[in-house]
Amino acid sequence: MNLRLWNLSARDNRNMYIFMGVLLLSGTVFGVVLVGALTLDQQQDLADRLDVYWQTFGNAEALDAGAAFRDRFFLYAKWLFLIWMLGLSVIGLPFVMALDFLKGVLLGFSVGLIVREMSWHGVGLSLAAVAPQNLLVIPALIIASVSASRFAYFVVRERLFRRKGNMLPPFVAHTAVAGAMLVVLCAASLYEAYVSPLVIERIAPDPGLAAQLPKLEK
Repeated sequence: MNLRLWNLSARDNRNMYIFMGVLLLSGTVFGVVLVGALTLDQQQDLADRLDVYWQTFGNAEALDAGAAFRDRFFLYAKWLFLIWMLGLSVIGLPFVMALDFLKGVLLGFSVGLIVREMSWHGVGLSLAAVAPQNLLVIPALIIASVSASRFAYFVVRERLFRRKGNMLPPFVAHTAVAGAMLVVLCAASLYEAYVSPLVIERIAPDPGLAAQLPKLEK
């Protein structure tokens, strides 16, 4: 298998991208619904935690952006590593799909919680706090998931059924895709740590929100 044939274009892998996208969208909807299913005690607990966050981290300038970057980057890197490793294992491919669904759940829950607590103003904060970095994170994770699916398909088709095929080229290609997506996730982490707090601080009704809204997605 030639490395040039490791084509991850949307045109040639339309069904895979649609499937992964539907999984993530379903998870997002589930996360939003999950916010509405919270009990009164859980709602109060989350509201109290948000109040503590906003009071404790009210000064955005005092935040350690370097630590925030490392925290987010390592989180994304571990997520990407799981997708890469599960693709190599072949039998772990269903867990790749589960990770995409879980990402959607976390995204939907974070947005739903912000909007629920802050009403219409939460929409603007969600766009500033959650949307920009996820415009990089979500495509990166979906591309990595499609690469994992292609690798698993190659192993099953070429190695198990046809008993032929060189494993090294697809392994290198799959690893190269993961490396490229890691760079994209690094850019998302930089934005989230250094740019996003400044943007949120301009539109947040309380300065403390700028420090804590990104934490809701964890």
